[in-house]
Amino acid sequence: MTLRWGIVTAGKISQDFVNAFNTFPDKGDQEIVAIAARNKDRAAEFAKVHNIAKVFDNYQALASSSDIDIAYIGALNPDHYALTKLFLENGKHVLCEKPFCLNIKQTQSLINFAREKNLFLMEAVWTRFSPAYIYLEKEIEAGNLGEIRFIEANFGILCESDRTLKKELGGSAVLDIGIYLLNLSQYVFKEEPQKVTAVGNLNDSGVDVTETMILEYGSGKRAVLNSHVGLTLWNRATIYGTKGRITLEDPFHFPDKVTAVDGTLKTFPLHTSRLPYNFGNCAGLVYQTFEVARCIRAGLIESPRMSHKDSLVLAKLMDTVRSQLGVHYDVDDQEFP
Repeated sequence: MTLRWGIVTAGKISQDFVNAFNTFPDKGDQEIVAIAARNKDRAAEFAKVHNIAKVFDNYQALASSSDIDIAYIGALNPDHYALTKLFLENGKHVLCEKPFCLNIKQTQSLINFAREKNLFLMEAVWTRFSPAYIYLEKEIEAGNLGEIRFIEANFGILCESDRTLKKELGGSAVLDIGIYLLNLSQYVFKEEPQKVTAVGNLNDSGVDVTETMILEYGSGKRAVLNSHVGLTLWNRATIYGTKGRITLEDPFHFPDKVTAVDGTLKTFPLHTSRLPYNFGNCAGLVYQTFEVARCIRAGLIESPRMSHKDSLVLAKLMDTVRSQLGVHYDVDDQEFP
Protein backbone atom coordinates (compact mmCIF):
# COMPACT_ATOMS: atom_id res chain seq x y z
CA MET A 1 0.00 0.00 0.00
CA THR A 2 1.30 3.44 -0.94
CA LEU A 3 2.41 5.63 1.97
CA ARG A 4 0.85 9.04 1.35
CA TRP A 5 2.63 12.14 2.65
CA GLY A 6 1.11 15.50 3.51
CA ILE A 7 3.39 18.55 3.75
CA VAL A 8 2.73 20.98 6.59
CA THR A 9 3.81 24.55 5.72
CA ALA A 10 5.27 25.84 2.46
CA GLY A 11 8.55 27.23 3.80
CA LYS A 12 12.10 26.73 2.60
CA ILE A 13 12.81 23.43 4.33
CA SER A 14 9.53 21.98 3.09
CA GLN A 15 10.49 23.05 -0.43
CA ASP A 16 13.82 21.26 -0.11
CA PHE A 17 12.23 18.15 1.40
CA VAL A 18 9.73 17.83 -1.45
CA ASN A 19 12.35 18.61 -4.10
CA ALA A 20 14.65 15.92 -2.70
CA PHE A 21 11.82 13.41 -2.50
CA ASN A 22 10.36 14.06 -5.96
CA THR A 23 13.67 13.89 -7.80
CA PHE A 24 15.04 10.73 -6.18
CA PRO A 25 14.96 7.97 -8.82
CA ASP A 26 13.46 5.19 -6.69
CA LYS A 27 11.34 6.23 -3.72
CA GLY A 28 9.56 2.92 -3.36
CA ASP A 29 5.84 2.80 -2.69
CA GLN A 30 5.35 6.29 -1.23
CA GLU A 31 4.31 9.66 -2.62
CA ILE A 32 3.56 13.25 -1.63
CA VAL A 33 -0.12 13.91 -2.22
CA ALA A 34 -1.05 17.09 -0.32
CA ILE A 35 0.21 20.44 1.00
CA ALA A 36 -1.26 22.75 3.64
CA ALA A 37 -0.35 26.31 4.53
CA ARG A 38 -2.12 29.19 6.26
CA ASN A 39 -2.02 31.12 2.99
CA LYS A 40 -3.90 29.13 0.34
CA ASP A 41 -2.30 31.06 -2.54
CA ARG A 42 1.13 30.17 -1.23
CA ALA A 43 0.09 26.54 -0.81
CA ALA A 44 -1.35 26.49 -4.33
CA GLU A 45 1.87 27.90 -5.78
CA PHE A 46 3.89 25.31 -3.84
CA ALA A 47 1.64 22.54 -5.21
CA LYS A 48 2.03 23.84 -8.76
CA VAL A 49 5.82 23.98 -8.55
CA HIS A 50 6.10 20.53 -6.99
CA ASN A 51 3.20 18.83 -8.79
CA ILE A 52 1.17 18.05 -5.66
CA ALA A 53 -2.44 17.08 -6.25
CA LYS A 54 -4.29 18.42 -3.20
CA VAL A 55 -4.10 21.84 -1.53
CA PHE A 56 -5.45 22.74 1.93
CA ASP A 57 -5.65 26.27 3.34
CA ASN A 58 -5.52 25.17 6.98
CA TYR A 59 -3.78 22.49 8.97
CA GLN A 60 -6.89 21.05 10.60
CA ALA A 61 -8.34 20.21 7.19
CA LEU A 62 -5.20 18.34 6.20
CA ALA A 63 -4.96 16.60 9.57
CA SER A 64 -8.53 15.30 9.37
CA SER A 65 -8.27 14.34 5.70
CA SER A 66 -8.34 10.68 4.72
CA ASP A 67 -5.97 11.51 1.84
CA ILE A 68 -2.75 11.23 3.87
CA ASP A 69 -1.09 8.71 6.18
CA ILE A 70 1.82 10.79 7.46
CA ALA A 71 2.63 14.47 7.91
CA TYR A 72 5.99 16.12 7.36
CA ILE A 73 6.11 19.22 9.58
CA GLY A 74 8.48 21.95 8.45
CA ALA A 75 7.01 24.81 10.51
CA LEU A 76 8.79 27.30 12.75
CA ASN A 77 10.13 25.91 16.03
CA PRO A 78 7.35 27.25 18.31
CA ASP A 79 4.71 25.54 16.15
CA HIS A 80 6.21 22.04 16.24
CA TYR A 81 4.48 20.95 19.43
CA ALA A 82 0.93 22.01 18.54
CA LEU A 83 1.10 20.86 14.92
CA THR A 84 2.59 17.48 15.77
CA LYS A 85 -0.09 16.92 18.39
CA LEU A 86 -2.82 17.97 15.94
CA PHE A 87 -1.79 15.36 13.39
CA LEU A 88 -1.32 12.65 16.01
CA GLU A 89 -4.78 13.46 17.40
CA ASN A 90 -6.15 12.85 13.92
CA GLY A 91 -4.48 9.47 13.57
CA LYS A 92 -1.56 10.50 11.36
CA HIS A 93 2.05 9.44 11.67
CA VAL A 94 4.48 12.37 11.95
CA LEU A 95 7.98 13.27 10.82
CA CYS A 96 8.74 16.62 12.50
CA GLU A 97 11.69 18.83 11.63
CA LYS A 98 14.43 19.35 14.15
CA PRO A 99 14.47 20.62 16.81
CA PHE A 100 11.55 18.42 17.76
CA CYS A 101 10.27 21.01 20.26
CA LEU A 102 11.49 23.99 22.24
CA ASN A 103 12.32 21.91 25.33
CA ILE A 104 12.36 18.41 26.74
CA LYS A 105 8.96 18.76 28.42
CA GLN A 106 7.25 19.30 25.07
CA THR A 107 9.28 16.49 23.49
CA GLN A 108 8.38 13.99 26.21
CA SER A 109 4.71 14.99 25.98
CA LEU A 110 4.56 14.27 22.24
CA ILE A 111 6.39 10.97 22.59
CA ASN A 112 3.98 9.87 25.32
CA PHE A 113 1.01 10.86 23.16
CA ALA A 114 2.32 9.05 20.07
CA ARG A 115 2.82 5.91 22.15
CA GLU A 116 -0.74 6.16 23.49
CA LYS A 117 -2.04 6.50 19.93
CA ASN A 118 0.30 3.77 18.63
CA LEU A 119 1.51 6.09 15.86
CA PHE A 120 4.96 6.52 14.36
CA LEU A 121 6.78 9.68 15.43
CA MET A 122 10.30 10.78 14.55
CA GLU A 123 12.39 13.92 14.75
CA ALA A 124 13.79 14.68 11.30
CA VAL A 125 17.47 14.58 12.15
CA TRP A 126 18.29 13.69 8.55
CA THR A 127 21.99 13.46 9.37
CA ARG A 128 21.56 10.00 10.88
CA PHE A 129 20.48 8.61 7.51
CA SER A 130 23.39 10.06 5.57
CA PRO A 131 25.42 7.40 3.70
CA ALA A 132 28.54 9.10 5.08
CA TYR A 133 27.35 8.72 8.68
CA ILE A 134 26.45 5.09 8.06
CA TYR A 135 29.97 4.61 6.70
CA LEU A 136 31.38 6.26 9.83
CA GLU A 137 29.32 3.98 12.05
CA LYS A 138 30.55 0.89 10.23
CA GLU A 139 34.16 2.02 10.53
CA ILE A 140 33.74 2.52 14.28
CA GLU A 141 31.99 -0.83 14.73
CA ALA A 142 34.73 -2.59 12.74
CA GLY A 143 37.32 -1.19 15.17
CA ASN A 144 39.21 0.69 12.47
CA LEU A 145 39.52 3.80 14.65
CA GLY A 146 40.20 1.91 17.84
CA GLU A 147 38.58 3.41 20.94
CA ILE A 148 37.01 6.78 20.19
CA ARG A 149 38.47 9.38 22.55
CA PHE A 150 37.81 12.84 21.11
CA ILE A 151 35.58 14.76 18.70
CA GLU A 152 36.06 18.28 17.44
CA ALA A 153 33.49 19.93 15.20
CA ASN A 154 32.42 23.38 14.01
CA PHE A 155 29.20 24.68 12.52
CA GLY A 156 29.13 28.37 11.68
CA ILE A 157 26.98 30.24 9.19
CA LEU A 158 26.29 33.90 8.51
CA CYS A 159 22.58 34.00 9.34
CA GLU A 160 20.19 36.95 9.19
CA SER A 161 16.97 34.96 9.48
CA ASP A 162 14.44 35.98 12.13
CA ARG A 163 13.61 32.32 12.79
CA THR A 164 17.14 31.94 14.19
CA LEU A 165 17.63 35.36 15.75
CA LYS A 166 14.24 36.20 17.33
CA LYS A 167 13.22 34.61 20.62
CA GLU A 168 9.50 34.73 19.82
CA LEU A 169 10.20 32.57 16.75
CA GLY A 170 12.15 30.01 18.76
CA GLY A 171 15.47 31.43 17.68
CA SER A 172 18.68 29.86 18.97
CA ALA A 173 22.01 28.85 17.50
CA VAL A 174 21.98 25.61 19.44
CA LEU A 175 18.45 24.71 18.31
CA ASP A 176 19.11 25.71 14.71
CA ILE A 177 22.59 24.35 13.99
CA GLY A 178 24.14 23.34 17.33
CA ILE A 179 21.80 20.36 17.39
CA TYR A 180 23.85 18.85 14.56
CA LEU A 181 26.99 19.11 16.68
CA LEU A 182 25.28 17.51 19.67
CA ASN A 183 23.81 14.83 17.43
CA LEU A 184 27.25 13.91 16.10
CA SER A 185 28.64 13.48 19.60
CA GLN A 186 25.69 11.31 20.64
CA TYR A 187 25.80 9.34 17.39
CA VAL A 188 29.42 8.44 18.03
CA PHE A 189 29.57 7.96 21.81
CA LYS A 190 26.04 6.52 22.24
CA GLU A 191 25.80 7.51 25.91
CA GLU A 192 24.80 10.62 27.79
CA PRO A 193 27.68 12.92 28.74
CA GLN A 194 28.52 13.09 32.42
CA LYS A 195 29.17 16.84 32.24
CA VAL A 196 28.17 19.62 29.84
CA THR A 197 29.86 23.02 29.83
CA ALA A 198 28.71 25.81 27.53
CA VAL A 199 29.93 29.37 27.03
CA GLY A 200 28.60 31.76 24.42
CA ASN A 201 26.96 35.04 23.51
CA LEU A 202 23.38 36.27 23.30
CA ASN A 203 21.91 38.92 21.00
CA ASP A 204 19.55 41.73 22.02
CA SER A 205 16.59 39.37 21.66
CA GLY A 206 18.03 37.09 24.34
CA VAL A 207 18.90 34.39 21.83
CA ASP A 208 22.19 32.50 21.76
CA VAL A 209 24.18 33.31 18.62
CA THR A 210 27.43 31.51 19.54
CA GLU A 211 28.40 28.71 21.85
CA THR A 212 31.31 26.46 22.59
CA MET A 213 30.07 23.24 24.12
CA ILE A 214 32.28 20.74 25.91
CA LEU A 215 30.72 17.34 26.48
CA GLU A 216 32.60 15.04 28.85
CA TYR A 217 31.90 11.33 28.85
CA GLY A 218 33.28 8.45 30.90
CA SER A 219 36.94 7.40 30.74
CA GLY A 220 38.09 10.84 29.63
CA LYS A 221 36.19 10.90 26.35
CA ARG A 222 35.32 14.40 25.21
CA ALA A 223 33.71 16.43 22.44
CA VAL A 224 34.48 20.11 21.80
CA LEU A 225 31.82 21.70 19.63
CA ASN A 226 31.50 25.26 18.28
CA SER A 227 28.40 26.83 16.75
CA HIS A 228 28.07 30.36 15.40
CA VAL A 229 25.31 32.12 13.44
CA GLY A 230 27.30 35.29 12.79
CA LEU A 231 30.39 33.81 11.18
CA THR A 232 31.14 31.23 8.53
CA LEU A 233 33.34 28.50 10.00
CA TRP A 234 35.08 25.53 8.42
CA ASN A 235 32.17 23.22 9.03
CA ARG A 236 33.84 19.89 9.32
CA ALA A 237 34.18 17.34 12.12
CA THR A 238 36.99 14.98 13.08
CA ILE A 239 36.50 11.85 15.16
CA TYR A 240 39.70 10.65 16.85
CA GLY A 241 40.34 7.12 18.02
CA THR A 242 43.34 5.28 19.38
CA LYS A 243 44.07 3.84 15.91
CA GLY A 244 43.32 6.85 13.73
CA ARG A 245 40.82 9.50 12.74
CA ILE A 246 38.00 10.16 10.29
CA THR A 247 37.01 13.61 9.09
CA LEU A 248 33.53 14.44 7.89
CA GLU A 249 34.24 17.19 5.40
CA ASP A 250 32.30 20.44 5.10
CA PRO A 251 29.31 20.35 5.50
CA PHE A 252 29.83 17.75 8.22
CA HIS A 253 26.12 17.49 9.10
CA PHE A 254 25.42 15.86 5.72
CA PRO A 255 28.75 15.42 3.99
CA ASP A 256 29.33 14.06 0.51
CA LYS A 257 33.04 13.63 1.26
CA VAL A 258 34.82 11.84 4.11
CA THR A 259 38.55 11.57 4.74
CA ALA A 260 39.00 7.96 5.81
CA VAL A 261 41.37 6.45 8.39
CA ASP A 262 43.92 5.68 5.64
CA GLY A 263 43.82 9.27 4.38
CA THR A 264 41.88 8.56 1.23
CA LEU A 265 38.89 10.68 0.27
CA LYS A 266 35.60 8.79 0.13
CA THR A 267 32.77 10.36 -1.87
CA PHE A 268 29.03 9.94 -1.40
CA PRO A 269 27.38 11.68 -4.36
CA LEU A 270 23.85 13.05 -4.02
CA HIS A 271 21.22 12.76 -6.72
CA THR A 272 20.58 15.71 -8.99
CA SER A 273 17.39 17.72 -8.62
CA ARG A 274 15.15 19.69 -10.93
CA LEU A 275 15.05 22.77 -8.70
CA PRO A 276 17.75 24.56 -6.70
CA TYR A 277 17.89 23.97 -2.94
CA ASN A 278 17.65 26.59 -0.22
CA PHE A 279 20.16 24.79 2.01
CA GLY A 280 23.30 22.79 1.28
CA ASN A 281 23.21 19.10 0.30
CA CYS A 282 19.46 18.93 0.92
CA ALA A 283 19.05 16.24 -1.71
CA GLY A 284 19.94 14.03 1.26
CA LEU A 285 16.64 14.83 2.99
CA VAL A 286 15.08 11.96 1.07
CA TYR A 287 17.00 9.21 2.90
CA GLN A 288 15.03 9.56 6.13
CA THR A 289 11.79 8.87 4.25
CA PHE A 290 12.96 5.35 3.45
CA GLU A 291 13.43 4.64 7.15
CA VAL A 292 10.04 6.16 7.97
CA ALA A 293 8.33 3.96 5.40
CA ARG A 294 10.22 0.88 6.58
CA CYS A 295 9.27 1.46 10.22
CA ILE A 296 5.60 2.15 9.52
CA ARG A 297 5.26 -0.96 7.39
CA ALA A 298 6.95 -2.99 10.13
CA GLY A 299 4.47 -1.66 12.70
CA LEU A 300 7.10 0.35 14.58
CA ILE A 301 6.29 3.65 16.31
CA GLU A 302 9.91 4.82 16.43
CA SER A 303 13.08 4.35 14.42
CA PRO A 304 16.00 2.43 15.94
CA ARG A 305 18.33 4.84 14.10
CA MET A 306 16.64 7.99 15.44
CA SER A 307 14.77 6.77 18.49
CA HIS A 308 12.56 8.61 20.95
CA LYS A 309 15.35 8.27 23.49
CA ASP A 310 17.78 9.91 21.06
CA SER A 311 15.41 12.88 20.72
CA LEU A 312 14.98 13.16 24.47
CA VAL A 313 18.74 13.20 25.05
CA LEU A 314 19.19 15.91 22.40
CA ALA A 315 16.38 17.95 23.97
CA LYS A 316 17.96 17.59 27.40
CA LEU A 317 21.35 18.70 26.09
CA MET A 318 19.88 21.74 24.34
CA ASP A 319 17.97 22.67 27.50
CA THR A 320 21.21 22.42 29.46
CA VAL A 321 23.11 24.61 27.00
CA ARG A 322 20.33 27.22 26.94
CA SER A 323 20.16 27.24 30.73
CA GLN A 324 23.89 27.80 31.10
CA LEU A 325 23.79 30.63 28.57
CA GLY A 326 20.65 32.22 30.01
CA VAL A 327 18.24 31.63 27.12
CA HIS A 328 14.71 31.22 28.42
CA TYR A 329 11.43 30.65 26.54
CA ASP A 330 7.98 31.26 28.01
CA VAL A 331 7.14 27.57 27.45
CA ASP A 332 9.95 26.62 29.84
CA ASP A 333 7.61 27.71 32.64
CA GLN A 334 4.71 25.61 31.39
CA GLU A 335 3.82 21.96 31.96
CA PHE A 336 2.67 19.63 29.19
CA PRO A 337 0.53 16.51 29.58
